Amino acid sequence: MRWCPSSILHLLRCVRLRLCTRRGKNRLPLWIRELSAYMKLLVQSLYFNSLTDSDVIFDSVFEPVFWTVDYVTRWFGLVFVCLVVILTSSIVVIAYVVLLPLVLNTYSPPWIAWHVCYGHWNLIMIAFHYYKAAKTSPGAPPTEKNDIPFVAVCKKCIMPKPARTHHCGICNTCILKMDHHCPWLNNCVGHFNHRYFFSFCLFMTLGCVYCSISGRNLFLDAYNALETHYQTAAPPYTFKDKMIHKSIIYMWVLTSTVGVALGALTVWHAVLISRGETSIERHINSKETQRLAKRGRVYKNPFNYGRLNNWKIFFGVEKTSHWVTRVLLPSGHAPHGDGLTWDIFSVKKDLIPV
Repeated sequence: MRWCPSSILHLLRCVRLRLCTRRGKNRLPLWIRELSAYMKLLVQSLYFNSLTDSDVIFDSVFEPVFWTVDYVTRWFGLVFVCLVVILTSSIVVIAYVVLLPLVLNTYSPPWIAWHVCYGHWNLIMIAFHYYKAAKTSPGAPPTEKNDIPFVAVCKKCIMPKPARTHHCGICNTCILKMDHHCPWLNNCVGHFNHRYFFSFCLFMTLGCVYCSISGRNLFLDAYNALETHYQTAAPPYTFKDKMIHKSIIYMWVLTSTVGVALGALTVWHAVLISRGETSIERHINSKETQRLAKRGRVYKNPFNYGRLNNWKIFFGVEKTSHWVTRVLLPSGHAPHGDGLTWDIFSVKKDLIPV
């Protein structure tokens, strides 16, 4: 029998199909193949081109560690937010249930007015700025084609990055004027919510300091009462009295600890704002300063417009009354600019006429 070309072609196709079927049955699971391809890519990135340096090698070797930290932080974000809400609410409940009756019964009317007015103003500022910082998007560069100038291309998004834009591995996107990713907000701190974040830190610190100072004598009395109770045989206090004393001790220890820790963070961010830089830009500017110093040159931050103007731009202060309406009162106004371009010359001049 003579074989025609079509028969031979059909036979080859059948053999190839059978081989592919057998090969498909012996394939490893998809997640193993993806992990293998990912590790192969990391190894290849170490000798990809002549631009490889110590930073590239460090990022490639520790990429699995960074990915694990980003994943855990992303998953625990809601836990941190709930923890902030629960701890703050517990202090508010103690203030209303325990401290407010003591204030009304022992303090003079002027001091009562001061505590009531200041306490409620501080509480409103904390709640407003925390909500806005957590729910406001920090801003991301557009994904469609545009004519906006950019300074680099993101190696993760493969998209142009405007000035002051950085990639967040936790949010998995580029953030405009990124400062850092805050797990306590479960959100990035960027161009559109940086003011809310700093204001929350500031007013939370003021609130903790206020509770710590005003409740110091109550804390000492409650602590001495519990110490006396444990040293004597007969309990002189009822269960309600002991719970009040423990609540006061809990409030004072928590507010004092948070006040010191958060106060240090707030001071650090205030220094950065005065210099016109973010937390990420602090490291970048430090490296640039050292690099240019070796060449006998001085590095100047292009986004530093002077201490006073930096604060005006940060808070959006355009006239004198804005220090009250936009800084000391809740305000949802947008920040200066769109976060994509930075017009230096329009903000170099003093925003408030002198």
